[in-house]
Amino acid sequence: MLSDIVNVWSQQGELPLDLALKSKNESIAATLVQHNADINIRDSDGEPLLHRAIKRGDSFAALFLLHYNCDATLSTRSENDSALHLVAGSTYLEDSEKIAEKLLNKSLNVNAQNKLGFTALHITIQADNFPIFKLLLQQDQINVNLKTNEEHTPLYYSLLKYDIDITTYTDDLLKVGAQTDPIYTSHCCSDLLQTLIIGAVRKGAAYLAKYVHSLNHVNIEGESALHLVCERNYADLSSVLVKLGANANLLSNELRQSPLHYAVKNNAADCIKTFIDHNQNIELDNKSDNRINVNFNLRDINGDTPISLALNEGYNDLVPLLIEGKADINIRNGKDFTLLHQAIMKEDSKTSVFLLEHGVDINAITSENETPLQLAIHCRLPEVVDALCTKGVDMSAPDRLGNCALWAALDSDQEDIANILVRHGADTDCWGEGPDGCRQTLLHRAIDENKEHAAIFLIRAGCDLDSPRMPGPNGEGGEEANDGLSPLHLCCQWGLESVARTLIEHRANVNTRDKDLKTPLHAAIENQHHELISLLLSVPEIDLTLRDKRGLSPFAAALTSRNNKAATAILDILPTAAEQFDNKGQNFLHVAIKQDDIESALFLLTVQVDVNSRVQDALLTPPIHLAARYSSETLIRSLLLAGARVNDRDGGRRTALHIAAEAGNAAAVSALLQNDADYDAVDMANDNALHIAVREGHLNVVRVLLTESAINAELVNLKGRNPLHELCKYGKENAAAICELFLECMPEYPIDKQDVDGNSPLLLAYINGNGQLCRSLVKANACLATENLDNVSIFNYQVASKQLLVRLLDQLSQPATWTKNADSCQECGKGFSITVRTHHCRHCGRALCHKCSEQEVPIIKFNENKPVRVCQVCFNILKTGST
Repeated sequence: MLSDIVNVWSQQGELPLDLALKSKNESIAATLVQHNADINIRDSDGEPLLHRAIKRGDSFAALFLLHYNCDATLSTRSENDSALHLVAGSTYLEDSEKIAEKLLNKSLNVNAQNKLGFTALHITIQADNFPIFKLLLQQDQINVNLKTNEEHTPLYYSLLKYDIDITTYTDDLLKVGAQTDPIYTSHCCSDLLQTLIIGAVRKGAAYLAKYVHSLNHVNIEGESALHLVCERNYADLSSVLVKLGANANLLSNELRQSPLHYAVKNNAADCIKTFIDHNQNIELDNKSDNRINVNFNLRDINGDTPISLALNEGYNDLVPLLIEGKADINIRNGKDFTLLHQAIMKEDSKTSVFLLEHGVDINAITSENETPLQLAIHCRLPEVVDALCTKGVDMSAPDRLGNCALWAALDSDQEDIANILVRHGADTDCWGEGPDGCRQTLLHRAIDENKEHAAIFLIRAGCDLDSPRMPGPNGEGGEEANDGLSPLHLCCQWGLESVARTLIEHRANVNTRDKDLKTPLHAAIENQHHELISLLLSVPEIDLTLRDKRGLSPFAAALTSRNNKAATAILDILPTAAEQFDNKGQNFLHVAIKQDDIESALFLLTVQVDVNSRVQDALLTPPIHLAARYSSETLIRSLLLAGARVNDRDGGRRTALHIAAEAGNAAAVSALLQNDADYDAVDMANDNALHIAVREGHLNVVRVLLTESAINAELVNLKGRNPLHELCKYGKENAAAICELFLECMPEYPIDKQDVDGNSPLLLAYINGNGQLCRSLVKANACLATENLDNVSIFNYQVASKQLLVRLLDQLSQPATWTKNADSCQECGKGFSITVRTHHCRHCGRALCHKCSEQEVPIIKFNENKPVRVCQVCFNILKTGST
């Protein structure tokens, strides 16, 4: 039957009714409908016949189906589009208005939304289907503010047409109550105006701005339409918005930035210009309206104003523009930096100079107490330094480390900047704090820190060349504050030859003296800086006679420090330097000899100093005498080889042999004797060398004199004493050994010879309490009973104890020598005469009267077995062992 096949789709997807409608065969189509053809049937894609007809632009088929009351509410399964949606979008469909009217007459939902949320009204605007658009607006039920899934109202799409100059849709929508500021909740709560701006719909946004209720609506980020405009540099829109009263001073939420900040961040110079023009217009118009001045000095969360933000972002070209807008040129950012600080730290010389030309504060300091000048030096910006100096910046202000600008430049090897500073009058001395609080110049510091280039620069720039460091205001400072060292002294200490040369070239005083009266040459010599020594010696003004506190001239200093090269160089310039005398009357040879400084002495001999020059004092001591006292045999022989007079005498008529004997210098004595020294020479006291040697107790010297020369050992001096007398009178602990040496070398030596006072050697030894020496003399059979001119002998000399006398008498191993030519008894003092005969004690040899020698006793130790005459003293000793 026909009714069974009318609704069957062919393999090609064709339907009888649809084929009849396509061929516009109304009768067949009607017949098929009469035989139950389904006018609402869907194809394999789920589209009803009405939708298929509209899509292929078949108004005949659409009207036929509507005539036979097809279901106009059906929609596509995939897009959920109704027939009205399709008609709204079909600009090529004939009788579209008639179809739309029929659809609307069927009570179709005029506000129905497809899968994307579009109503027919949305689609008519998008498809530019104005007739249907007008038809839809005439419907009472039409909602012109419905939103798509993306929250767009029809007004949004109408405004999109503005950029292609189609304006009628917008006007008509506004007339029927379209909302001008719908909110996009899924897009940061932006309103329609902001959405248009984000979409770059600039003409539509400009038009809409006139109708929105609030130009200052902000999204979730706190951004107004003006923020977004400035972010995109839409200068035309920014101009429109501020003219309409938009607030350009609103701040975003997180960064608290104004539209002007946004303009700066995005290098939107055109927007900034519109703000400047806006402010100027307000100022010129002087009207009371809703326009608000743009604040060019608002701070963001970091404390940055638009102008400081421009510098931070590197948009330096915006700075002049912002200044034109009356941005505060001295305002500080959140880090307490001014614009000038920021420009300098960005190493932007052009902007820095521009700021300076516009009156920026040139002495503003950072939180770390750094001035723009110090920052410019640190950032190596000579142009900025020059501009700052031209503006009169304070060049002496210290930085946080206490450094002045000139030192900061020199310390960082920026000679070009240093030159700029000096050209503008910077203080090249800049007295400041030095070690331990003393006061010092930059030159002192440069030398002390071994910064030669800095020091040379300062010298050439005209700094103080000679002043030493000074104590601080309250006397602060250690050794450096009072050492009196000039810059040249310091150079000579540290070996800075190039700096010293520059100082000398600029007429620094080469003869300046420190607290110890040392010159720079002294310092160079003491520190062995040969190049500096040569440099100083080449200066015509050098004074080689100046002495330090120790009395050392430069030549003496050279000798003291073993700097023979320097000493030779000084002698080349001043041949008499080696002959200079100190305050003690000594020249360098004298000093070297006294210090047994063989190296210096030999050096002086090689330069042929006068080896016979005397010390300029009362003694007039020659060098050979000094060598005999203080030096070794080697130096004495060297002096003699160099021409020293071996028998030269000093002011006391002493020869070197006398001096060597006194000093106990046996090697010197030997050397002198070997070089024909006069061993019998006597001094003013008529002492020969042996007198002096025994007096001083120098056994080795005595041995040399007695064994290596024919010295007169019996010579009597002016006091009538021979060497043995001197030994007994002044003998030391080794006097007995010397006495035995005498007797060993001279067995026939007259040991009983009396001096001018009648004292025998034994009596002198006894008076001095030298028991060992007494025993040596008694052993040699010295006369015990000898009396001096005061009739004093060892028997009657007043001593605390007679123990020594007892021991001497007890020691006798042979009869003592008898006293000769005695005039009286040596015990009682009775004079001898014809009636009073002279007797002798057979034990001690004293001359006694009869009464004082009447005791008799045999002396067994003398092999005297028969009793013989003895004195009372000897009797007691021989009988009892005591007196």
